[in-house]
Amino acid sequence: MSGSATVALPLVNVTTGTETERTTGPRRATSLVPGIAVARRYRRAWLRHDVVAGIVLTALLVPQGLAYAELAGLPAVAGLYATLVPLLAYALVGPSRILVLGPDSALAPIVAAAVVPLAGADPDERVALAGLLALMVGALLLAGGIARLGFLTDLISKPVRTGYLGGIAVIVIFSQVPRLLGFDVSEGDVLDDLSGLVRGLDDVDATTAAIGIACLTVILGAQRFAPVLPVVLIAVVGATALVSVFDLSVDVVGEVPSGLPSPTIPSPSVEDLGRLMLSALAIALLAFADTSILSRSYASRLGERVDQSRELAALGVSNIATGLTQGFPISSSSSRTPVAEAAGSRTQLTGVVAALLLAAVLIAGTGLLADIPQTALAAVVIAAVTRLVDVSTLRRLFRVHRADFALAVAALLSVVVFGILPGVGIAIGLSVLAVLQRGWRPYTAVLGRVRDLKGYHDVVRHPEGQQVPGMLLFRFDAPLFFANAEVFRDGVHRAVAAADGRVRVVVVAAEPITHVDSTAAEVLAELYAELERQGIELGFAELKGPVKDRLRRYGLFDRIGEEHFYPTIGLAVRSYVDEHGIPWQDWEEER
Repeated sequence: MSGSATVALPLVNVTTGTETERTTGPRRATSLVPGIAVARRYRRAWLRHDVVAGIVLTALLVPQGLAYAELAGLPAVAGLYATLVPLLAYALVGPSRILVLGPDSALAPIVAAAVVPLAGADPDERVALAGLLALMVGALLLAGGIARLGFLTDLISKPVRTGYLGGIAVIVIFSQVPRLLGFDVSEGDVLDDLSGLVRGLDDVDATTAAIGIACLTVILGAQRFAPVLPVVLIAVVGATALVSVFDLSVDVVGEVPSGLPSPTIPSPSVEDLGRLMLSALAIALLAFADTSILSRSYASRLGERVDQSRELAALGVSNIATGLTQGFPISSSSSRTPVAEAAGSRTQLTGVVAALLLAAVLIAGTGLLADIPQTALAAVVIAAVTRLVDVSTLRRLFRVHRADFALAVAALLSVVVFGILPGVGIAIGLSVLAVLQRGWRPYTAVLGRVRDLKGYHDVVRHPEGQQVPGMLLFRFDAPLFFANAEVFRDGVHRAVAAADGRVRVVVVAAEPITHVDSTAAEVLAELYAELERQGIELGFAELKGPVKDRLRRYGLFDRIGEEHFYPTIGLAVRSYVDEHGIPWQDWEEER
């Protein structure tokens, strides 16, 4: 591409939410790196709020970072690396001025499922593969952002996503119970054989269990009754103090390496790339789905507008950054972002302050982390994943849409029964099948005129509706494509056969038909010929211009005849009545 070429894209003003045009020079730099725009417009009055919010946020980031690294099957320090670096990266390139990025309770189990089987018990190999996975996720997200593919998050419907995340929560809770209660199970027992968990209950360590259950109770209770408190920090610090003061015999984090993460460039094999690709796709899709929802939510509350493709690219850059610094895939956080907001955060300087404090902990304070009990981290993880079980949504789906409820339950069971990674493919497949099913068997209706109601209406819902003698008005509530074209044809034939008296004209009320593919066009041509042999004309009313253009390319528009395409159903009826001399009195014409 020539260096002189420019592309005009919308630039969101981070303080007003208004759009301007992006061009070259400094303005282009601020659009690509929104952190520059924030720095230029930064107000001194924001500084105190951002610093306080950064301090409060750090109190949550440290224990969660350690816990999510353990959940991902990685050394605890990797969680701090994967927290620190994305905060700085997103502060530069992120379009949202309040979103907090970092390790995520939904993604960490997928990381573990992808990395642990390949690396075995070697922690260095696990870290290397997790970094490679983050790079792959980042590359996918960045490419999607550049190609403006933000819409791809719609591949997973909300019911399926609700069930999938609920399944992850079930697996994580079962996997963390042994750590919470202080007993061991052999690798895979918790996921593959529930009896392994039950047998382990005989070996519960009373001290460990008491500390873990107390931490979990405190965290869950405070989340419900005092959500503004830094309860995770309080629980973890309290548990650590008990272990240190009373020299309790429980499993602890142990020595955490000091110092900042060093840049590393993974050297993957083709086999590693292939084995990690499905996991990378799943993480990329879930990470951006969560980030997109959270970003839009906060942008709306702050009166701003965020370009979702730019958000996608920023998330990609942040994952690449953590992949190059011994981290693992990350996403936005629905638990840490509200903490930053409640503490008064105004801009991404909050994340920068938190990152600097994390750096200080890594340089001089890792000795304080060694005595953190593993059971306390298990409590942090369990409390976090309980948020993934959206009981209220499941109840609402059961009440208002049983089919969507069934999809959610099927997605949940697919994860629990088949595992996290196979569950990804099944969840996406269920979403696609749901779309196909709704398009494959859409609602169809025969229309009639109902007194005192404008337009023409379904005679099943309005039995009093009057049909024009000899005319069948047929509505098909979906685009026409390969999967439903035969359903459309069969529906027309059934309606003709069920009509009272001879049908002379079939007019398709075509407003819901937004597309006709080549397969459907062939079926339409066959239907036209079949009706013609029966002495029945075929017409369309309210068909959109782009669909007419497509029918012209298929040769169907000219074959059917322009005179059989009507702007409205009313004009189609009037044309038929006048042409055939049908005794028909419309109630509106009686006035």
